[in-house]
Amino acid sequence: MTEKSPADNFPAGYEPAKVWTWEKGNGGAFANINRPTAGPTHEKERPVGKHPLQLYSLATPNGVKVTIMLEELLAAGHAGAEYDAWPIRIGDGDQFGSGFVEVNPNSKIPALMDHAPVGGGAPVRVFESASILLYLAEKFGGAFLPDTLRARTETFNWLFWQMGSAPFLGGGFGHFYAYAPIRIQYAIDRYAMEVKRQLDVLDRHLADNRFMAGEDYTIADMAIWPWYGNLALGQAYGDAGTFLDVESYGHVQRWTAEIAARPAVKRGRMVNRLNGDPAEQLHERHDASDFDTKTQDKLEANGGL
Repeated sequence: MTEKSPADNFPAGYEPAKVWTWEKGNGGAFANINRPTAGPTHEKERPVGKHPLQLYSLATPNGVKVTIMLEELLAAGHAGAEYDAWPIRIGDGDQFGSGFVEVNPNSKIPALMDHAPVGGGAPVRVFESASILLYLAEKFGGAFLPDTLRARTETFNWLFWQMGSAPFLGGGFGHFYAYAPIRIQYAIDRYAMEVKRQLDVLDRHLADNRFMAGEDYTIADMAIWPWYGNLALGQAYGDAGTFLDVESYGHVQRWTAEIAARPAVKRGRMVNRLNGDPAEQLHERHDASDFDTKTQDKLEANGGL
């Protein structure tokens, strides 16, 4: 008797080819920039501002992690955390420019160049959002990183939980719910179930903890909040908050509100934001005063100057 494969249970329809081939323009919100190869597609020099820390990013959840961290460092008195933030317009393919690829060969935001690394020497590139958070924490003397074994380990536990879990929220649920060219019930149900399980993980943990690692606000909170806090606020993937009943996760809501009220978080969410309320868009950030003078509403009122 021939053993059945799992595919035998699928309804008739698409059958994968023996060898996959790329079809350009295959639909979806990001079909114009997705491709199965790495490396630059064009020459484009990356800009460099006046500060040692140069951030190339966009106000997606992964980008917001880093701008929150930088603004929190400045709020905590770390003057060396001053930075220039340059927008990478991923819809236009900026991430495939040669200058950006030199900083992140994976062509994903955020990416950071430190032109004054600890110990001196050549500039250091840092890519992957968790790597950037850890790098900045260590550069500034363990800021937002506990020094006791248990709290430090718990911080790492939740930091890497986020890195492993968020693809199910963004690339899984978010893609099939909001961006895919067709609605596929199986895919939406599969990832909605996983995201609700993740929200339950967070809710149960936050029932007994003020922040992710206990009483102290850490880089774990900064990593998780832009993804799951944004979802809890109903500000991700259209009406996904209603669909996933995010209001029912009371401890997540409490944690979300407390972090959202932090001034550094409010500023960090604005940096490299290119959509939404013009008053909350700061396309480029080069100085703390930019929040008062160069948000998009003020630039538009002054004729774009």
